[in-house]
Amino acid sequence: MSERLLLIGSTSAIANALARRYAERGADLFLVARNADALAAQAADLRVRGAAGVATSVLDVNDVAQHPAMFEAAFAHAAGFDAVLVAHGVLPDQKACQHSVEEALATFDTNARSTIALLTVLAERFETQGAGAIGVITSPAGDRGRASNYVYGAAKAAVTTFAAGMRHRLHSSGVRVVTISPGFVDTPMTASFRKGVLWATPETVARDIDRALRAGFGTIYTPWFWRLIMALIRAVPERLFVRTRL
Repeated sequence: MSERLLLIGSTSAIANALARRYAERGADLFLVARNADALAAQAADLRVRGAAGVATSVLDVNDVAQHPAMFEAAFAHAAGFDAVLVAHGVLPDQKACQHSVEEALATFDTNARSTIALLTVLAERFETQGAGAIGVITSPAGDRGRASNYVYGAAKAAVTTFAAGMRHRLHSSGVRVVTISPGFVDTPMTASFRKGVLWATPETVARDIDRALRAGFGTIYTPWFWRLIMALIRAVPERLFVRTRL
């Protein structure tokens, strides 16, 4: 039987790189994204690359009332999935968020509230099937609050904690919950950022996610050295940390 992957936020650079890896192995894919044209183009590309099947669903993840219809379509397409990756998100302007309640809450809704809603349903579905992996992309930004991105980081921290609780809950049922924490990745979302040696390509991150969905456990940092970087940042005492620009 072909691998079956449900990919939410499929047109993002990292998710698309992962989808291509699965397609080249002849997987059956169900793709969820907001932009219908981009979704159709992605589906066509993945069919050419060898996917056994590709189905799609257009969804604005913030419209939680539409989540049930998407899940019904996904699980009608495939009776179950070997893996799911929740990969959507936005990178906000921190200064705009800290001066606007609306901006701050909109960022939290997209990066945390919608993800928690999706994970809640996925936990029920996967617990029933008794197997598979639920992957969710968070961020090292959620490991410690920093002046440069604490609104984004707070949302990612919420998802990380929620996923950890799900992992504890579902472990005995045979379902793995994997938290994926990518560092700096060169994508359209980060196009305005100055790049350096710590930056990774979407393909590198997708390779690590692929491995994590098949055999990973707990929190996976990608590339691997971000685990060490964040351990050092978390170890700095708060009285010293507030004087730094980390």
